[in-house]
Amino acid sequence: MLLNVHSYFSLRYGTLSLKDLLRGMLQHGYDTAVLTDINNSTGSLDFLQQGRKEGLNILGGMEYRNGDTLLYIGIARNSDGFRELNEFRTRYNRENRDLPAQAPGFDNVYIVYPYGTVSPRQLRDNEYIGIRPAELTRIRMEPVTNQQRYVMLAPVTFDPQEYKLHRQLRAIDRNLLFSQVEPQMLAAENEVLIPKTELLALYRDFPQVIGNTCRLLGNCCFDFDFKVIKNKQVFTDSHYGDKQRLYQHTADGFARRYGKEDRTAWARITRELEIIEQRQFASYFLITDDICRYARGRNFHYVGRGSGANSAVAYCLGITDVDPIALHLPFERFLNLKRHSPPDFDIDFSWNERDEIYHYIFERYPHAALMGTMSTFRSRSILRELGKVYGLPKAEIDRLVHEPEHVLNKNEVTDTILSVYGRMADFPNQRSIHASGVLISERPLAHYAAMDYPPKGLPTIQLDMYVAENIGFEKFDILSQRGIGHIKDCREIVKANTGQTISTDNPKRFFTDPRIAAQLSSANTIGCFYIESPGMRQLLTKLRCDNYPTLVAASSIIRPGVASSGMMAEYIRRHHDPAAVTYPHPVFREQLEETYGVMVYQEDVMKVANAYGGLDMADADVLRRMMSGKYRDKKPLTEIEARFFANCGARGYDEQVSREIWRQMESFAGYSFNKAHSASFAVESYQSLYLKTYYPREFMVAVLNNYGGFYNRKVYVNEARRAGAGLHLPCVNHSVFNTTIYGSDIYLGFDCLLHLEDRLARRIPEARAEHGNYTSLENFVLRTGAALEQLVVLIRCGALRFTGIEKKALLWEAHLLLSGNRRSGVEGAPPLFEPLRRKPVLPRLETSPVEDLYDELELIGFPISGSTFDLARSNYRGEVMAADLLAHEGRTIRMVGDFVIDKNTRTKRGDVMKFGTWFDARGDFFDTVHFPQTLHRYPLRGAGLYLIEGKVVVDFGCPTLEVTRCAKMPLKADPRSE
Repeated sequence: MLLNVHSYFSLRYGTLSLKDLLRGMLQHGYDTAVLTDINNSTGSLDFLQQGRKEGLNILGGMEYRNGDTLLYIGIARNSDGFRELNEFRTRYNRENRDLPAQAPGFDNVYIVYPYGTVSPRQLRDNEYIGIRPAELTRIRMEPVTNQQRYVMLAPVTFDPQEYKLHRQLRAIDRNLLFSQVEPQMLAAENEVLIPKTELLALYRDFPQVIGNTCRLLGNCCFDFDFKVIKNKQVFTDSHYGDKQRLYQHTADGFARRYGKEDRTAWARITRELEIIEQRQFASYFLITDDICRYARGRNFHYVGRGSGANSAVAYCLGITDVDPIALHLPFERFLNLKRHSPPDFDIDFSWNERDEIYHYIFERYPHAALMGTMSTFRSRSILRELGKVYGLPKAEIDRLVHEPEHVLNKNEVTDTILSVYGRMADFPNQRSIHASGVLISERPLAHYAAMDYPPKGLPTIQLDMYVAENIGFEKFDILSQRGIGHIKDCREIVKANTGQTISTDNPKRFFTDPRIAAQLSSANTIGCFYIESPGMRQLLTKLRCDNYPTLVAASSIIRPGVASSGMMAEYIRRHHDPAAVTYPHPVFREQLEETYGVMVYQEDVMKVANAYGGLDMADADVLRRMMSGKYRDKKPLTEIEARFFANCGARGYDEQVSREIWRQMESFAGYSFNKAHSASFAVESYQSLYLKTYYPREFMVAVLNNYGGFYNRKVYVNEARRAGAGLHLPCVNHSVFNTTIYGSDIYLGFDCLLHLEDRLARRIPEARAEHGNYTSLENFVLRTGAALEQLVVLIRCGALRFTGIEKKALLWEAHLLLSGNRRSGVEGAPPLFEPLRRKPVLPRLETSPVEDLYDELELIGFPISGSTFDLARSNYRGEVMAADLLAHEGRTIRMVGDFVIDKNTRTKRGDVMKFGTWFDARGDFFDTVHFPQTLHRYPLRGAGLYLIEGKVVVDFGCPTLEVTRCAKMPLKADPRSE
């Protein structure tokens, strides 16, 4: 009976979740329904899967609209019809045009038009007209033959009490006030689920309409196999061909990675290949290998990480650079016979090269799409959106968001907003693109959902990763990060600046380099991937980390869950005194001695479950996934738990000890980090460390040109200066678009100027390359066509200092040269002679270094020719520098710091506190802690110089200042405004 059901995936229109719909069907006596969300099939397969479990007959469909205008409803007769519906919607999304008023000639689809939009005589055999209950009186006077083409149309959109919520969602969708929403934008108020008996009673005078509806539904069957893997099945032309190809590529890589005589490694690889063959996942490895081979052929640096680094086959193929045998990484964490979905590879590429990888994938594999995702309404966004709908001023919305209990929030409007606040939480809001996921399918993806075409133009499936996995897909994660760009660009910059060709391949050699070890243990890691944040540098200092295994552990225990559980502090303590470690059972010493009995990694949960609880490694992996919340169905966890304790009892273990070990496993599995993931991160960190250690200036140029990492550009400029580079402001005769280095001199690029047009920033070095250096202000203007306001920016930042003319005089010349003309009339080749102009004789104009610093602060965001300390009104720089803090442990001191960054956190009581990071006058870092009471009295107010008083606290060799007082220091007056 239900031909036209909307869920809340009819975005900002429907209000019912899939579970709400199923519950309503069961309560009201329905056994069949067609989910017809507006212009999408996001919920169709999930609804089908959930409905089957309830014994319901769920069918696939889609409602097609142009804006608010309902055109027709498509109902799939079978799975081919579902594909047709998705293909139709996909085509018009791709072409970015409106749908036609008449449906196309589908082969396996029924079409239902709204009453009044088409005549019964115009209908094809598969087309009908839907009659709503309110329209029944209108068809009584029509010829009875018309009823042969009529079906029941009782749309379902919301619960009876949620019509107001529907109107609010429509207002949000149209960006209108609640009072401005017009009737045609809304569903009818009666689009609610009523008992089946009541619905049939409404149509009792029209038995033919009821019969047509029943026949239509009876002719439909949505048959879908959720168990079959949907990924591309073979890479070659057969499973046997895949097996042979994978074996050959692995054997080739084995000789390179391990040497031909390593029998232990070959035995591990043979076992892996057997499991891969049994699970028929060779194509997944070969496709990933194909992508990596393309990247290597294009000289793209990449990092394979995630659980894929548990595979020695992946290591031999060159997908990862982590040796799982050396790190004792179990293959079962990645793939085992009890895992039914394909394995998961994560491949990181440089942020500016990933798009080419995408294009290769989409050209190479015809049935590919980006993974979709769904952004939802969250707490603050709900209040802000509803606040706008009801016309609240921004200040009142801010108060409602940040101070919901404020007395001024007690009024009719805010009560209305708060009354729907809980209901809207986690409602789907808009479809988007997953950060990295790609699907490569055996069949056309329209068999599963329609495609959106976001701005980049690549097809994006209307499914999220959870539904995709449930229906049998495993995504390929093609990620991007700036750290890889640092590494690749640094190699090229070193080549250009020194003539040396360097390689970051074979990173194992870096693990034993004493200079790199010293760099790591001193936490001199600014710019290095994953190990440059204040928290990570403090952890490296506390661990005195100087080797790869310790860095791998640090990459895991830095994660918030480990730190907040107290396990990070416990690991540090045991690291410094391993003899004092007490193990709860000898198995812990045997399996976890490397981490002092602390379960640092996800693999540790598996090891304990296997060695202590007697589970095989496949069951241990299932246990890990269950404990981390990866499964909806908790029944397998109960079965494995019973088996775990039965095994412990059979081995004679103390039940209390076993219960405690289970508790530790359960609590840790939710936030632990995959060891292979940590190991992959640590490899990339070492590659960055190698470059920073041996080529520090070129490395910082690469960091700047990839637009930084954890910090803003100011930090990396400071780091380049600390590395001995001469830092220069942009110069039209030396700089290019981005930062460049000549010897040990670094010239900032034009991209650092906040108010310079991109076109001119690129034109300046191009014109210089074509016709040589600029010779004068006029010459520069004629060759680049710079507008007056852009010329002023360049002069004020010192970019035309080659003229030898002071900035204020140049500004006079620029205004005289371009007075009345916002642009120069000529752009291109240099003139044969300089324009003859009588230059005015100017009086000597006053200038000061302070004025230059303020110009730089305005145009770049921070000073280059000096530091923020040079702007301080006071000459006081504190009584202690950062380098001397250890000598003052326990003392209360005063320091002066240039604000770098802060981090908010909450105490166990929920109070806000902060961690701060600063430069001292020498450009060295120091860190502060601001406890709630102090922070409330002495808040941090953003960038600037602060006088800070506090007690020096040292934790495992890492000094921190516990702040008792702090305040911003006054700066010198800006002479430009005097």
